Amino acid sequence: MTKQKVVLAYSGGLDTSVILKWLMEEGYEVIAYMADVGQKEDFAAAKEKALKIGASKVYVEDLKKEFITDYIFPAFSANAVYEGRYLLGTSLARPIIAKRQIEIAALEGAVYVSHGATGKGNDQVRFELAYYALNPEIQVLAPWKMQNFLDQFKGRGDMLAYADKYSIPVTATASKPYSEDDNLLHISHEAGILEDPNVAAGEDVYSHTCAPELAPDVADMITLSFEKGFPTKVVNQADGTTATDPLELFLYLNTMGAKHGIGRLDMVENRYVGIKSRGVYETPGGEILLQAHKDIEGLTMDREVMHLRDMLTLKIADVIYNGYWFSPEMEFLLHAIEKSQENVDGDVTLKLYKGMAYPVARKSEKSLYSPELSSMDEEGGYNQEDAQGFIKINAIRLKTNPVSAAVVKAEIAA
Repeated sequence: MTKQKVVLAYSGGLDTSVILKWLMEEGYEVIAYMADVGQKEDFAAAKEKALKIGASKVYVEDLKKEFITDYIFPAFSANAVYEGRYLLGTSLARPIIAKRQIEIAALEGAVYVSHGATGKGNDQVRFELAYYALNPEIQVLAPWKMQNFLDQFKGRGDMLAYADKYSIPVTATASKPYSEDDNLLHISHEAGILEDPNVAAGEDVYSHTCAPELAPDVADMITLSFEKGFPTKVVNQADGTTATDPLELFLYLNTMGAKHGIGRLDMVENRYVGIKSRGVYETPGGEILLQAHKDIEGLTMDREVMHLRDMLTLKIADVIYNGYWFSPEMEFLLHAIEKSQENVDGDVTLKLYKGMAYPVARKSEKSLYSPELSSMDEEGGYNQEDAQGFIKINAIRLKTNPVSAAVVKAEIAA
């Protein structure tokens, strides 16, 4: 009898290695799939491990450039930040990983896909919503929500014993007792010793950025160029280092941000499933890009368009965080953002120093800034006497507001 095929999103770690073997024991032919989205991983060793465990085939897919151009850059053109702080590093990686997994399932004639995300986190939602959006007929095997798997694995000890039984190599140690997700945009640190939100993360938690207080005492000045809201070139003003390829450009931003301790964040956030969680994040290149993009918008974007876009930004961040990248609402929102970015062209010069990316200069052929209108040292641009009528018209409703009048009378009486 031919075994049913399942494409497993495989990381090479303990959980997905155990899941790979467990699915085989359940009677499936397992095709392991690894997405290279920029994480520090020995893919050759992980592939060899998956084959030794019993995978019939292993796909290792380089998705780095697509991740930058089709996910990171569009999200940052919207200034999408979840709950005002989180730059969506894990959230943005999940849809591209799921998309390629569904494509591989189609190539292999697989009816099933599987992942190792737990039943308490956001990733299960992000993966599975993407699966169903891209292939409504796909069937999902999510072991951490399957009773026979949960009966067998009640804790980490059971998984380690299972790995030992089947000679599955385990590299996990107690030296870093927390969970991490690594990709081009960020690395996250969660769980373990970080589950107490009142305990400060030690310096050993951080792996991608220098501590700001230990960063160089000399700033770096870089200029980031934009076309229609997307970065197109970065130049180091001191040594002339230049990058124009999207992947090379973003890698350079990561390098410079890490050097200066930029992009660290420690926060408690609200997961989509209704649980609060504490996350420690490092997003060096993303923080530089965000500050530069917001700055060039200030020079080139119409005020009312910006304010409308800002309302959409909050929604976009929620849509991405909650796993709805492939949805009608996201398609609509991305079209709106693309329209808003038509004139967002120009150059921003930033000072990178001690944990911060400071925009210090900007220029654009599509600048809406008028020195004549803005100057406080010369007249011109418009008749300043007109402002008197403008203010009086806008004050009408304030003069007739009974609430405001009552407050003033009460204060006088007191």
